[in-house]
Amino acid sequence: MREEVRTENAPQPIGPYAQAIRIGNLVFTSGQIPLDPETGQLVSGGIEQQTERVLENLKAVLEAAGTSLERVVRTTCFLANLDDFPAFNRVYARYFGEHPPARTTVQAARLPAGALVEVDCIAVIE
Repeated sequence: MREEVRTENAPQPIGPYAQAIRIGNLVFTSGQIPLDPETGQLVSGGIEQQTERVLENLKAVLEAAGTSLERVVRTTCFLANLDDFPAFNRVYARYFGEHPPARTTVQAARLPAGALVEVDCIAVIE
C-alpha cells in the first residue's frame, strides 16, 4: 500500500509532490533543499550550513515515516558546484558515520530556490 508521509518538522513541498512515500518497508523521499522548515526560507551560509539543513530535513521526514538516517540505503546528491564536494563530504560523513549508504553525486546546472545542494534518499523501515 502506498502511503504519503508528511511532517511539519521539514519544509512543506513547494510543488505537486510528497515529502516522502512509504511502500511496504521502504521510504522514498523527495529531494530536500536547505529550506528552514519554520520560515520556508533558504538558510544563510555556504555549502556546509546548507548541507546540514538538508540532512536535518531528511532526518525529520524519515523519522515521520518511522525510520532514520541509519537505515538509509541510497542517496542521490546534487551540488550546484562540484568544487564544494570536499566540504559537502565532511558534513555528509558526520551524519552517515562509518556505514554510509550507496550514493550518486552529480553537479546540477541549477537547483530550486538557488540552493547549493539537494539530497534525496531511500530508506528501510525495520
